[in-house]
Amino acid sequence: MFIKVLLTIIFLVVMVGVGLYSRKQASSVEGFVLGGRNVGPWLTAFAFGTSYFSAVVFVGYAGQFGWKYGLSSAWIGVGNAVIGSLLAWLILGRRTKLMTQHIESRTMPDFFGTRFNSQSLRVVASVIAFVFLIPYTAGVYSGISRLFEMGFNIPYEYCVVIMSVLTAVYVILGGYKATALNDFIQGIIMLFGIVTVIFAVLNAQGGLANAVSKLAVIPSDADPAVNGGFASLWGPDPWGLLGVVILTSLGTMGLPQMVGKFYSITDESAIRRGTIISTIFAFIVAGGCYFLGGFGRLYDPVINEATGKIAFDSIVPAMLVTLPDALIALVVLLVLSASMSTLASLVLTSSSTMTLDLIYRDKKALPGEVEEGSIDDVVSEKVERRKVVVMRVLIVFFIVISLMIALNPPTFIAQLMGISWGALAGAFLAPFMLGLYWRGVTTSAVWACFAWGVGLTVVNMLLGNPINPINCGAIAMIGGFPVVVIASLVTPKMPSQLVDHMFACYKK
Repeated sequence: MFIKVLLTIIFLVVMVGVGLYSRKQASSVEGFVLGGRNVGPWLTAFAFGTSYFSAVVFVGYAGQFGWKYGLSSAWIGVGNAVIGSLLAWLILGRRTKLMTQHIESRTMPDFFGTRFNSQSLRVVASVIAFVFLIPYTAGVYSGISRLFEMGFNIPYEYCVVIMSVLTAVYVILGGYKATALNDFIQGIIMLFGIVTVIFAVLNAQGGLANAVSKLAVIPSDADPAVNGGFASLWGPDPWGLLGVVILTSLGTMGLPQMVGKFYSITDESAIRRGTIISTIFAFIVAGGCYFLGGFGRLYDPVINEATGKIAFDSIVPAMLVTLPDALIALVVLLVLSASMSTLASLVLTSSSTMTLDLIYRDKKALPGEVEEGSIDDVVSEKVERRKVVVMRVLIVFFIVISLMIALNPPTFIAQLMGISWGALAGAFLAPFMLGLYWRGVTTSAVWACFAWGVGLTVVNMLLGNPINPINCGAIAMIGGFPVVVIASLVTPKMPSQLVDHMFACYKK
């Protein structure tokens, strides 16, 4: 217990120290939200990876899908690395950096408002982002607290509150730069931690070959007479597995907190280096998490006394509780690192979106419009400081709402994330990606995709989830592309002068 407490205290002190160190760079909006658009490839790549993988993956997804698909769940990690990291950087990195800097966009809703010349789009996008980032944040709180409860025997409720306070402190102090620096530190802990924990768990099972042999004799849930599905290449349910791969991999390209990392990176050469770093990080962390979760059936499941069903969020903690104290301390730090980085990214994205896209909506001059007279520098500086103060207040507000949900979560962690990612990426992915490449995307098409992504997710939820939230999210993401293409072909085009202005950045 002494080792666990000591390492955790050191970790938390370092996190707050980084917040204090970065405080000076968080005095302006550009510095607080984007780190001055001057963040290098290593910090950006680690910020992308640590925001991507949190306790939702390590505890919720690895446990639930490892139990359901066995070793084939490792394909989810491969998909996360290839689609969610490599392709995300290749497809979005350069174009996002250039266009958002060209049109002076600081958030994803701001991009929609400026790129498609609609302040209404900007407002609605900010509301969607704020509302649907909350269940994801609640899922992260829940996951991190399950592990913390296992490692320290502290009641779940206390764990959630402690994590909320600590996350608020260092994000409020240092903004994006503090988040990026802490993400780098936390990413190193995650890399070392996941490799060490995998070796420890396999060693406890008598080695990899022995663990796989044990898994191969476990009968299928669908047909008890059939063995070996959980140790096979594609698992017992390949199509269900594909839905999870799509949701958790493709979704990163439509999430505000993920895409925002490309806004702040230094230059194009940094994007190339960041692509490689981020992909390797994802292979190790995501692949390792799901590979570890694939051995969950070798341990006795935890049964929820109220429902009589398996408590999926307790599978990974049950696997790790038998490890030596020093390794449990490492696991706690691993999940703390993964979760606090994601939480920091989520709360910063939500607060900046609400502040810049709802409360203070700066109107940019577009081609053919007259630029408004510049305001006094002193007044401008006061407005900037006021915006930063509002963002810090909203960080607290967002954390409190997420905390209330996390204290009484309505469903499993994986389902919370499915609802969040399905609505956000279902609404944003297609119009954002196509808007970077295709001049023909119309404002009406963006509205149609917003209605599609949010509508499908909400209707499915209100009907009691007749479609599994995971599969529903995947359908929302993929379906957004034909919605945008078809709507763009049949609705009025945007003015060519305005579109030429948006795409001029790629000719430089």
